[in-house]
Amino acid sequence: MRRILVTNRKGGVGKTTVVTNLAAAYAQGGKRTAVVDMDPQGSSLRWCVNRPEGLRGVLGLEGVRHSSLARVPADTERLLIDSPAGATLRQVEPWLEASDVVLVPLLPSPIDIDATKGFLDELLMHPRVKRGKIPVALVANRLKPWTNASQQALAAMHGFGLPVAGELRDSQAYVLLAGLGKSLFDFNSEQVRTHQQDWVPLLRWIKRHA
Repeated sequence: MRRILVTNRKGGVGKTTVVTNLAAAYAQGGKRTAVVDMDPQGSSLRWCVNRPEGLRGVLGLEGVRHSSLARVPADTERLLIDSPAGATLRQVEPWLEASDVVLVPLLPSPIDIDATKGFLDELLMHPRVKRGKIPVALVANRLKPWTNASQQALAAMHGFGLPVAGELRDSQAYVLLAGLGKSLFDFNSEQVRTHQQDWVPLLRWIKRHA
């Protein structure tokens, strides 16, 4: 089982977007996939429940308590862990200890980048991360690549000294599909395929490191 923790203390950076779209990509690829939702709001959990018939299902588990890990079926091949906004490193630590890789989504804005820096500083001092036992990567979310702001933000992200494993362009499709229990990977139109390509480097990075 590959366990992927998606976390950032800053809220609104796209943790659930990353979790649900990765979950759908794995499920549609034939992998037995589960999501543990640590957030009391339960957005990822609702997404799992709302998956329409005819699409490959994703098991959703409430994850406010760390004991949820014991309820993950043994035959699960991919596990995505969605952490809540405002979570301290201490709250995330039990899941960090159990994960194979950590993804930190953030938005291309100075406010979000500054707010994430302190969290990254703490995360990189965690013994398991510091010893190189668990790889950490950034996921740049809601990019507008044609703007100077996004380009400057990407440069700032690279300045953290961590790989930017994914660069996801801004699209309203993520919001619209999330409420339906769907993702970009549940469609095959040409327009959707262009956005699916944004995820290829991230999926490859996870495959190499998990």
